[in-house]
Amino acid sequence: MFVDTVTIRARAGSGGAGVSSFLRRKGLPKGKPNGGSGGRGGDVVLVADPNVPTLLTFDRHPVWKAPSGTHGEGDLRHGKRGDDLELPVPLGTTVYDGSTLIGDLVEPGQRLVVARGGKGGRGNASFVSPDRRAPTFAEQGEYGEEVEVRLELKLVADAALIGYPNAGKSTLISRVSAAKPKIADYPFTTLTPNLGVATVGGREIVMADIPGLIEGAASGKGLGHEFLRHTERARALVVLLDPSPLQTDSLDRQLEVLLAELNEHDPALARRPRIVAISKSELLGDAVAEVPRIATHRISALTGEGLDELMFAVAEAVDRAERAAPEREGFVLHRPLRDEFTVRQDGGEWVVEGIAAVRAVNLSDLTDPDAAAFVNERLVRSGIVDRLREAGATPGDDVRIGSIVFTFDPDPEAVEEMQ
Repeated sequence: MFVDTVTIRARAGSGGAGVSSFLRRKGLPKGKPNGGSGGRGGDVVLVADPNVPTLLTFDRHPVWKAPSGTHGEGDLRHGKRGDDLELPVPLGTTVYDGSTLIGDLVEPGQRLVVARGGKGGRGNASFVSPDRRAPTFAEQGEYGEEVEVRLELKLVADAALIGYPNAGKSTLISRVSAAKPKIADYPFTTLTPNLGVATVGGREIVMADIPGLIEGAASGKGLGHEFLRHTERARALVVLLDPSPLQTDSLDRQLEVLLAELNEHDPALARRPRIVAISKSELLGDAVAEVPRIATHRISALTGEGLDELMFAVAEAVDRAERAAPEREGFVLHRPLRDEFTVRQDGGEWVVEGIAAVRAVNLSDLTDPDAAAFVNERLVRSGIVDRLREAGATPGDDVRIGSIVFTFDPDPEAVEEMQ
């Protein structure tokens, strides 16, 4: 089953929690802080793999979760980082976050992190300072990112076969390569693209058989509009015209329609090197009046007529396209970090959301006076207190960060009362 578009949900691993622990020994009644930190959660990573043909795996399993980090322990034993979850995808996979293209994976081994693991919480040994010699608190681990992304596959091929339904594309690719597409004497036999590798003069040419196009395909008619994206990466186009008596459009009209549909889908395709050939030449006989002047090849996949000449012409067109344009490289969009925090009013309380806000209160025990004082310092340093004041918060208002609610006091020296 060929699958070329799918939406998946990816959740990175959460970070492990830090621990509050002390080394008790003679002469140190309070003990020395030795709590270890938690391990970071694993990332969810897409990896371009030439051995993966379609997105079928993700169609069957749309939800993926990376392992979480383990918790820290006493004696400065830090938690283990969660392993990254690597998901192999076909070459030519494009990745969208909403309507934003964030990655185009065309090179083997190319990687794109779609969900980042949460940071591990720090143990109390990490909070030792000249003013805080025996911290009794530790951090919780952060949750990993959870995202929904859309994967679309655009086949990476040297040449794409374009034509009306039943124009002989599948028969041609079966004759010049080892591909075994479905072949029958009725339209729309090809329901999914087929790839074949042909050897021409010592070099390999990857050819894609695109499902048949009809007039209006680029606007959604027929089946081919779903697969026009697979023509975008082809270096050259092979346009097959069908002289069969069952074909109502003339050869000239077929060529006009096919080029118009390609142009409507992507104007760059109209400028792509192309070869025009008339398939099923055994049906032509000596007739030449109907043959468009632009058609330079007559071929018959049935008898083998003209196939060698066509394939050498395809190889030459591909070589010419390679010389004219540099190798297309994939890319990974380095997205700016999401807003550190946002402030909004919800009914009778203020709600602060964002990674900076979560980190500020992400301690193990907020009833501990030392922990409450430390949280207050973080809220001030991060600018959350100033933002709340600017938004109109007044002393005594309730402020919610996650599941934590505290009473707002804009005095930087004050310690917030945690509930």
